[in-house]
Order: sequence, then structure tokens, then C-alpha cells
Amino acid sequence: MVLKMTLERTGNGYLVDPSIWTEEIMHEMAKEDDTALSDSQVSQILAAREYFAENSSVPPIRTFSKVVGIDKKALFKEWLTGPMKPITKYGGMPQPTGCV
Repeated sequence: MVLKMTLERTGNGYLVDPSIWTEEIMHEMAKEDDTALSDSQVSQILAAREYFAENSSVPPIRTFSKVVGIDKKALFKEWLTGPMKPITKYGGMPQPTGCV
């Protein structure tokens, strides 16, 4: 039997308790937002989590594009709303400064 978990999220869609994050939760959050994550997007989220774990901060977009080896313009095309907000939201990280 699978129990449906209700994810507590902030008004901006971020996890209230980021410590519960798993890849399963990442996909559930995207599904709740009517978003399907591509393999590329998932690997970007995981790379951002790794950066966050090592640096205790969310990477700025310029740094992040270098980390993942993808041009900034390509990242913006892939994430239509801008890359860092959904990457951090679905990655269980804090909302980046400057994202409203």
C-alpha cells in the first residue's frame, strides 16, 4: 500500500522542511506543479544540490552554468521561468537571493 504524502510547501512552492527532500519528493513536487522534469533537468538539480552541500549556498546562475557546462542562454531556454528558482525549489534548497 502506498501512502499519499502531503508536502508542506511555502507560498513560493519550496519545502517547509528541506531535510525531507528525496528524488521521489522532487518528482512529486514537479507533478503537483504540472511539470515533467527531463533527465537533463534532474541532473542539473542534482548538480546544484552537490554545489549547495559543498558551499552552503545556492550557486549564482553564471557560476552554475559553468558547473554544469551549459550556456546560460540554453539554461534559460530549458527552464522557461528562469533556471535557478525551479532548480532550487525542486532540489529542496533555499530560494536564491534575487528570485521573487
